[in-house]
Amino acid sequence: MIMTLTLIQMTLVIACGAGWRIIKPAGLAAEQTRLVLTTVVYYVFLPALVLDVLWSAKLGLQSIEFSLLGVSGILVSLLLIWLLTYFFKLTRPQKGAILLATAFPNVTYLGLPVLEQAFGHWARSVAIQLDLFAAAPLVFTVGILIARCYGEDKGDHRPMLSFLNTPPFWAAFVAVVLNLNQIPSPLWLDGVLNQLSAAVVPLMLFSLGLALSWKTIRLDNLPYIVPIVVIQLLFMPLLVMQIASYLTLSDEYKAAAVLDMAMPSMVLGIVFCDRYKLDSGLYAMAVTLTTLCSMLTLPIWFGLL
Repeated sequence: MIMTLTLIQMTLVIACGAGWRIIKPAGLAAEQTRLVLTTVVYYVFLPALVLDVLWSAKLGLQSIEFSLLGVSGILVSLLLIWLLTYFFKLTRPQKGAILLATAFPNVTYLGLPVLEQAFGHWARSVAIQLDLFAAAPLVFTVGILIARCYGEDKGDHRPMLSFLNTPPFWAAFVAVVLNLNQIPSPLWLDGVLNQLSAAVVPLMLFSLGLALSWKTIRLDNLPYIVPIVVIQLLFMPLLVMQIASYLTLSDEYKAAAVLDMAMPSMVLGIVFCDRYKLDSGLYAMAVTLTTLCSMLTLPIWFGLL
């Protein structure tokens, strides 16, 4: 019941973003609006949330275990879909898009609000640690390598570790230093961070809705989407659940981590597809359909957990 109510609320906010794509208020296209919103979230609101959560979060061995869960789930799923692509006649841009869509779940933009609503505020740290210590480093290293390998690399040779020089990672670094040195947060700063953090969830969900498009759904691409859905929404969380059973995490943290890894394909991959000339339409279709299917699979996983 909790997960059903949570998903209904989330779906309505996502639907507002999808509605904006159709109506285009003030003549603003969905892509233009999403670019502005995601940029503001990335540079202002998300760093504030990261600082707010990690400053007081319980760090240490469990952070390493979150990293292990995230990295294992992503890399094993990536290997599996890479093997399966040999059974399809795919162009290189199609293969690159499928690999990215399958390997990287939407642990932050959808995972964070789902976990927070389903488990409580403490679960925000699970989503953020899985993102910063597992998903994001792999996205900006392995993900970029995949995009370069199967797409068109036109000289964008920024260092592979350049993702470390970004606002969320700097916020994480500062938060971890303050946390480990047990430096308390001033009350006035707590208030500011809480207000900025509160804007992250609705803006993320609205941006996700802006990214969904029915126009990208093509029947000839449907056979390629099926393995993405199966691996992303069923195999990956099942694998993570099995690995988590051997770790020292508490049951509630294991449940939150598994649910976060059961999220649909990440939206950020569309940017990689556009930049490196992968099949953006196929990737966008994967995001749309895995997001819709997750509305059915997430309550099942929540019930099992």
